[in-house]
Order: sequence, then C-alpha cells, then structure tokens
Amino acid sequence: MSDEIWILGIAGAYLFLSLVVGVMFGRKSKTDEAQGFVAANRSFGLVLMYFVTGATIFSSFAFLGMPGWAYEKGGAAFYVISYGAVAMVPLYFFGPKVAKWGRAFGYITQADFIADRFGCRILPGLMALVSVLAFVPYLVLQMKGAGFLLSTMTAGKIPESVGALIPYLIVTIYVLIGGVKGVGATNVLQGIFMLLIAWFLGLYIPWKLYGGVGPMFERIVAEQPGHMILPGPTNREIGTYVSDVVIHVLGFTMWPHLFMKVFTSKSDRVLKQTVILYPTFLLFLVPILFLGFAGVLFESGIESGKILPYLVSQMNLPVVIVGLFCAGGLAASMSSGDAILHASSAVLVRDFFKKLFPGLGSRTEASLMKGFVVILGVVSYLLAVAVEMDLVDLLRIGYGGVVQFFPLVVGACYFPRSTRAGALFGLLTGILLTILGQFDLIPRPFSMHPGALGLGANILVFIVVSRMTRPPAETSRFFSSQGE
Repeated sequence: MSDEIWILGIAGAYLFLSLVVGVMFGRKSKTDEAQGFVAANRSFGLVLMYFVTGATIFSSFAFLGMPGWAYEKGGAAFYVISYGAVAMVPLYFFGPKVAKWGRAFGYITQADFIADRFGCRILPGLMALVSVLAFVPYLVLQMKGAGFLLSTMTAGKIPESVGALIPYLIVTIYVLIGGVKGVGATNVLQGIFMLLIAWFLGLYIPWKLYGGVGPMFERIVAEQPGHMILPGPTNREIGTYVSDVVIHVLGFTMWPHLFMKVFTSKSDRVLKQTVILYPTFLLFLVPILFLGFAGVLFESGIESGKILPYLVSQMNLPVVIVGLFCAGGLAASMSSGDAILHASSAVLVRDFFKKLFPGLGSRTEASLMKGFVVILGVVSYLLAVAVEMDLVDLLRIGYGGVVQFFPLVVGACYFPRSTRAGALFGLLTGILLTILGQFDLIPRPFSMHPGALGLGANILVFIVVSRMTRPPAETSRFFSSQGE
C-alpha cells in the first residue's frame, strides 16, 4: 500500500470522526428554530465555551500561515503571541453585560444588540455586509489551507480543488444538522487534536534537525542573528508591527462568530472563566512557531506558506506521522471554517434579510440560514480555487473591517450619551478609510495597518457626532436597574 493511501486513510478517518461527532451532538439541539441553530438555547458550559473560542480562532492561518511568517519574517511573527495573550480581555468586561441583555431582550447576533441599543434599523444591514465581506476571505483562507495540505501530502494525487472540497462538504453537513451545537462539539475534538499534533511535531522536528529546540535557536542566533529580532529579515516596520497588534487586540472579540458565542453561554461565570482560561490556548502557537523557525536553516527560497508541509514531506518521517500532521491541518482549517460558515449565514439572515422582511418567523429564519450555509460555502469555494493570496494577508484584511465595530460595542455598553447618528457615521467613516488605506489610495503614517487609520477616524466621528445629537429613547432601559 502506497504512502499516499495511508495518509488519505488517516485523514479520511479523522474527517469521518468529525462528521459523526458534529451530527451526533448537534442533532440534540432544536436547529429548526433560529435560537437553537444560532445560540443553542444559551446552554454552553465551560468546556464547550473554552474550545469553541479557542479552536474557532486558530485555523489554517495558525497551522500554515504562522510557520511561514516565522520562517520568512522571523521576530515579526511574535505579534500573534503579543495580541493573543490579551485579546480576550475586553470580553471579560462587556461580555457579561451583553449576555444579560441578550437573555433579557432575545439577541442572538452582534447586530441584534447594536441595532436595539441605538434604535437604528440601518446599522444591522451595514454590519452584516461588513461581516460577510470579512468572513468570505477568512473562509477562503480555511479552504485554501485544506486544499493545499491534502494536495501536498499526497504528492499531487489529490488536486487542491478536491482537497478544499471534501472537508467542507463534511463541515456543511454537520453545520446544517447540528447548528452551533454541532460546531461546538467538533471544536472540542479539533482543539484537542490540534494541540496534540502541534506539540508533538513542534518538539520532534527541531530535535530531528538540530538536536532540540534550544540548539535550534542557538544555531539561528549564531548564523542569522537578525532573524529573531525586529525588524527581522524582511525589515518589517515597527509602525506596522504595533498597529497590527493593536488592531488584532481590539478586533479579536469583534469577529461575529466569536462575539455571538456570548449568547450561547449559560452564565456570566462561565463567560468570565472562559476569558481567564483562554490564554492557555496560545500554547498551541508555541510549537507552531518552533516549526517555522526549524525551516530557517533547513532550506531557503521556499514560499513561506508552504514551509511546514515542505519540512514534513522532505524529512522521511514515518507515514503515520505525516498522516496525523495532515489530519491536524484539516482540524485547524475546519475548526474555524465551521464557525465562520455558521455565523456568516446567521448574520446575513438575521441582520440583513430579517430587517428587510421583519415578519419572518423563527422556523423560516432557520431555514434561510441553512440555505445560506450552502450558498456562502459554494461562493467561498469558488474563490478559494480561483484566487491567489497570502494566508496571513487574507486575515489582516478581515481584521481591518471587523475592528470598526469596537467603538459601537464600547459606546453601547458604557456610554449612555452615544447616539445612533454617532454610531452610523462613525462606522461609515471607519469602513471608508480602511478600504482607501487597504488599496493605498490615501497615505498611511508609519505604514500602519489600514484598519488603524479607519478606527481612529471612526472613534473621533462617533464621539463628535454623538455630542451633537440626542441619544435614542431606547437607551434608558439598558442603563436602568432592570437592564443592568
């Protein structure tokens, strides 16, 4: 039996297990209604919350993109550790507030809350469009990662187009059947599997190549001393690094697929415990970075996003280890892809179509959401096959969009004086400047992240316009003793 058959067998067994877990646990929730499909009737305990927030975020970006950055950009790759350690902190403060209001007023999406707080019917549609436009490249990233991984590990016998398709057929099935409960159950499996594979390979490959992690770094420092410190071999500017960290810290909990998990938590205690425990999930990134640095002296000239599969394929590792690596990469891709696919469909229906057609019943909502799971999956797949772009850059573009929600959430939670006009004009300004900055149509001081330019203007406009206009009447019920 050829090595490729063994690799496909191991990866296939993992995919089948994911399908069984997603369907078996997900079918217990009432996915024929919007509350069940999106919020699992607010029933998630600590274990589900921990893995659904951790595994949801760490994805193909982490498993393939981060080793590539460590390999190519050196010390600049540490920005992920920098922002990841504190990125959930904002949720500790605003999360319980939003969760209480969600239970009181029936919210299941981010824009549900924002629209009701500001009494503005335009905001949900705008937020839905921004969210979906940010989600699509994020989902494309996951599919491209899965396709590349299966193609590389089978020496091209599985084309990238087929490699992207198979895992996402499975994801679509368990998302349609199990909703967020199916996503949560598979995230537990995927999270544990990713952690085990990452640590095994992260220690094994440096040992195989250099005699250990310590000797590996000693050789890099001796032979390429500039690689481990900023600005790194690609001379990444400090303004870019700092603004990336800031945008990722503030934008992290603004991703709708993460923010919406606030409404699945069964208590404030569970939510706060999740935030406190979350940094432990960053242990997954430590060995991932080891793997990228392992390639620095092993081979040069490899495309950054391909360094980890290249290492695994060139080291004559036992076929079982290669198969497990392939399955681990698929776990990373699917653990984010399922949450993104689920959340994007929920956002599009709840925050866009339901505002256009307010008479939609809960069952009709759920049916539409399931329909858009399929539609968005197909669109993202076609883009994944047709578009070439760096994995990390895809994610950075998405962050520039969703971080514009941050002033709205903070204003809604803590500033009764904030108004619908301030929220709307601030968001529009932030989005416009982010787009202009992304395409270099306006200057970006210190080469900052385009989202930082938009965010600064967003906050300024939000404050100024709010001071010039009157807050909505709805504000009183949020800041009364009952609302609090």
